[in-house]
Amino acid sequence: MTITSPLSIRLGLIAGLFFTGSGIYSTRACANETLTLDTAAQATYALVKQIGEQRFTAPDFRPGTVRHMVMFQFRTTATAAERQEVTRRFLELATHSRRPNSKPVVANLESGPQNSGENADHGLDYGYLVTFRSEGDRNYYVGRPIVHTSGCFDPAHDAFKKFAAPFLANVVVFDFTVK
Repeated sequence: MTITSPLSIRLGLIAGLFFTGSGIYSTRACANETLTLDTAAQATYALVKQIGEQRFTAPDFRPGTVRHMVMFQFRTTATAAERQEVTRRFLELATHSRRPNSKPVVANLESGPQNSGENADHGLDYGYLVTFRSEGDRNYYVGRPIVHTSGCFDPAHDAFKKFAAPFLANVVVFDFTVK
């Protein structure tokens, strides 16, 4: 599946972050860029179209432990204080991410700086592991660019993405359901 403008702009994240098929958010997206969705993204968009955003983000949708790995590469211009503030605000999502009924969305959130000596970090600086109780909770948390209906996505996470965008060069996201 290939998405081109203007639909690709609608799928873009607010504040310059843009979802790409590789799972990387980029600040370099432009209006005439073509976006090719990977297999997982294609399946996700098809599922949302089939069952609707309400069901896709329901807390009981596909229960089970879901891990949401997020890795940031900060811009070289981001100061140490700005990097710390991005991480502080990300960690606050553990308590601030809530459904309209005030039920927490995040089951657990862990983080830390890259410290592997394997030389395979691809320039990434900091990692976060967010755990959810269901795919529905993860879907609600992720929200845009997949879910757009108010009440079907987490406003705290949405606000965080807007705040963090100017400080990030790349974001890699990898999710899986624990077997």
